[in-house]
Amino acid sequence: MRIGKQDQAFTAIATSDAESITVRGHDLCGDLIGKIDFSDYFWLLVIGEKPTAAQRKMLDACLVAIAEHGLVPSVQAARMTLAAGPDAWQGAMAAGLLGMGSVVAGSSEVAGQFIAEVLADADANGADIDAAAVASLKALKQARKKVPGLGHPQHNSGDPRANRLLDIADQLGVSGRHVSALRTLAEHAPGIIERPLPINVSGAIPAVMLDAGWPLEALKAVPLVARSAGLAAHLYEESLRSIGFIMSHEADQKIEYDGPSSSLQDTQA
Repeated sequence: MRIGKQDQAFTAIATSDAESITVRGHDLCGDLIGKIDFSDYFWLLVIGEKPTAAQRKMLDACLVAIAEHGLVPSVQAARMTLAAGPDAWQGAMAAGLLGMGSVVAGSSEVAGQFIAEVLADADANGADIDAAAVASLKALKQARKKVPGLGHPQHNSGDPRANRLLDIADQLGVSGRHVSALRTLAEHAPGIIERPLPINVSGAIPAVMLDAGWPLEALKAVPLVARSAGLAAHLYEESLRSIGFIMSHEADQKIEYDGPSSSLQDTQA
């Protein structure tokens, strides 16, 4: 059964024959291996062109900023998976990546879409960014929704990673409309939402990357690639000195059962 469009049987990413491998118009062995850094290659693979020096530095900064943040849920999932299946690194890595959703680590995509929507609203209504930001924040408050890209449970006085990324974007001349919109949202949010809401790293990453020329549709790739490096470190450590079952045991001890009791429990009571 034919499902979906059937008229786009093309790819512009890579091809190969008996003698060569071509990636985005470059010979893999002759032009790329040993001659290009991975961040440049990542940019080339996704966008089809090599990055400028500023784009490379911005991407590098974002990858370093988000690669590691301790025993967050996705890391715990990965380490417990490896503890249960020591021979399945691929399964443990997948468990960690699957845990990168709209709340933890994968939230850059949500924040990027929100920033883009604020700018689109400003353009569509002939309003300035301030007016569009205020309207969006009021709508979120009325709907009792969180503000994407703002606030952090631990870094409530300001996410140092976000501050550093924004500083780098300014220094590189990358900062543009998206960074401006994010800063405007952060300026108005505390008064409208009525609590401190500093810019977090999940807000800074999409703002600087979008201004650098990275596509909105591929935003989630940045934290996914970055966290793969962090997960590799955790899985290697887990293989040497396991804490997966310790975390599992602690969860079992800390979480109490509040469901109905069994007939045996009723008899013992």
